[in-house]
Amino acid sequence: MLVNAASTSFFYPPTPIKPNSVGKSFTKASLPFTANINPNFNGFNVKNIDKRNSRFSCLCHPPAASDCEEVGAGIGIHDFFAGKNIFVTGATGLLGKVIVEKILRSTLVGKVYLLIKARDEEDAFNRLNCEIISSELFMCLKEKYGKSFEEFVKAKVVAVVGDICQPNLGMDFESIESIRKDVNVIIHSAACTTFYERYDLIFDINVVAPQRIMRFAKTCNQLQLFTHISTAYVTEREEGVVLEKPLNMGGFDVADEISLLFKSSPNNINENFFKKLGQQRAKLLGWSSTYQLSKAMGEMCLNEMRGDVPLLIIRPACIESCYREPLPGWIQGLRTLGPVIISYGKGILPAYYANPQVPLDIVPADLVANTTIAAIAKHGNGHVAQQPAVYHAANSLENPITWFDIFEYLYDYFKEAPLIEDAKISKVKFFDDFDEFSKFLREEITKNNGGSEDRKMIRRCNAKAEYSEQLCKMYEFTGFFKPRFHTGNTKKLIQEMSNEEKLDFEVDVKNIDWKMYFHEIYVPGVAKYAIN
Repeated sequence: MLVNAASTSFFYPPTPIKPNSVGKSFTKASLPFTANINPNFNGFNVKNIDKRNSRFSCLCHPPAASDCEEVGAGIGIHDFFAGKNIFVTGATGLLGKVIVEKILRSTLVGKVYLLIKARDEEDAFNRLNCEIISSELFMCLKEKYGKSFEEFVKAKVVAVVGDICQPNLGMDFESIESIRKDVNVIIHSAACTTFYERYDLIFDINVVAPQRIMRFAKTCNQLQLFTHISTAYVTEREEGVVLEKPLNMGGFDVADEISLLFKSSPNNINENFFKKLGQQRAKLLGWSSTYQLSKAMGEMCLNEMRGDVPLLIIRPACIESCYREPLPGWIQGLRTLGPVIISYGKGILPAYYANPQVPLDIVPADLVANTTIAAIAKHGNGHVAQQPAVYHAANSLENPITWFDIFEYLYDYFKEAPLIEDAKISKVKFFDDFDEFSKFLREEITKNNGGSEDRKMIRRCNAKAEYSEQLCKMYEFTGFFKPRFHTGNTKKLIQEMSNEEKLDFEVDVKNIDWKMYFHEIYVPGVAKYAIN
């Protein structure tokens, strides 16, 4: 069912979002030890922020086009998106939301159809209003259009009641016919990003659902491009420098995984069984997590079944908070580094299980969104290439930052203002042996808490240590990850962009100052948008 914004106002008091209507993410409630944050630690505290000249609290716009030395035709991003109709899944998620905001703010797009999981029209509109349009991320857009913002949104945004895990994407006949007739570009961003989700659920979302969307794409009369948001870590089984090329089935058979799930489902309804099954299959087939395995299978299936549908695959590494726009530091929930930052800032992570010289591939959300938009403009000509176009959004070759660098920046930040008063912040000691790491971690946490023999204190110290151990185990693959992601296609994209496009759609990770990013943008952003 289509929910055209023109029929409703975005400015009535929003209905509270029901917990089960929102996608899973790390939250304050789901992370142990996020309570008792130092009350003096906040996004606008003079001691913590102003001293570091934080940039995240100000609205940020790209430099004006007049600042360019020359303006060439470039890729033609503005020309391509003018009047185009876009169908987006996953618009309530971090990256999907940033992509939608950027398209609305920086292009003359036609309609933007957002597939939203909802019970009915009212629920879909409520989620559109509360989770997307009313998000602080859209402040720049509101500032740009002022009093005409509501009219602008009504003209551009259409909420579509649907569900990627249902036949026909859960859409009614009216929605299917309208989108099928109008849509020019599909951006599939919806996914389950929980690393160790139960295998049957994540398989349906990350493997089967993309196939449903591709089947729908084949019926769209005006479709010029299908864009699939994947992850760089689908290539984990490769070694050395990983090139931007599509995955192929090789000796891998997704049908075997479907058969396995069918055989398991009638006899085993225990959630832990399916979680363990996913982890076992991932390890056996060469991936670190069920998430990476499922995203790899999703890519393979799309490439196999695409036929004459032009396919673009965007593979971001770890997506973190916005770097420059629309709000530096903005982030939704806690991503890969968020829990690490909070644990370290509270003094419960004096050691880390990783190789300190291994770079972590992290990319700000706005750069990933801009890469996606620029690549769509380049490849959205309707031409069916022999192979799908693949873009890595990563930094380990172009502007690397190691685990050692990250913890040095965090130490410099938190030694003056820890998240908890009297928390002991020390430089991290790295381990490549988990047992040695665990022993040192527990000793340090006990020592930092006075070495008390009180049973209650011992239980608290053990709980903190267990959480830190689980955290390091969850991100173990990033701490010892050997492959590096080639970004040749992204570099070609940058070369083809005009100076004006480079300013309006920042893509180049080489322009990131990591120390400034952590001290003035990322850590304050986590405090403001994730903790607070």
